[in-house]
Amino acid sequence: MTKNTINFIATIIIAGILSQILPWWSIMVAAFATSLFISLKRVAVFVVPFLATTLFWMVYALWLSNTNDFVLAKKIAVLLPLGGNAYLLTLVTGIIGGIAAGISGIFGKQCVTLLSDR
Repeated sequence: MTKNTINFIATIIIAGILSQILPWWSIMVAAFATSLFISLKRVAVFVVPFLATTLFWMVYALWLSNTNDFVLAKKIAVLLPLGGNAYLLTLVTGIIGGIAAGISGIFGKQCVTLLSDR
C-alpha cells in the first residue's frame, strides 16, 4: 500500500473512533495525527485528509439522517439556500469537514517540518 492509501484509511478510522467521544473537531485531530506519523508530499498533504473526511462525514450524515427520514436535514436545507435538498446539504457538510481536515493535515506536516533536524 502507498502512504496515501494508508493515510486515507487511518484518517477515516481515527476520525470514526474520535467522533464517538469528541465533538465535530475530532476530525481535525485525526488529520493532524495522521499527518504527523504518515508523511505525505506536496498536494497530497491537503487532498488525502480532505477526501477521507469528506467521505466519512457524508456517509455519517447520510446514516444519521436516514434514521429519521431526513426530516431535520430537509428543514435545515430550507434555511440554507439549498432548496430543501437534504442530499445537497450532506455534500456541503462533507466539503466543510473536508476543508477543516485538509488544513489540519497541512498544519501537521508543517509541525513535522519545523521539528525535524535538517
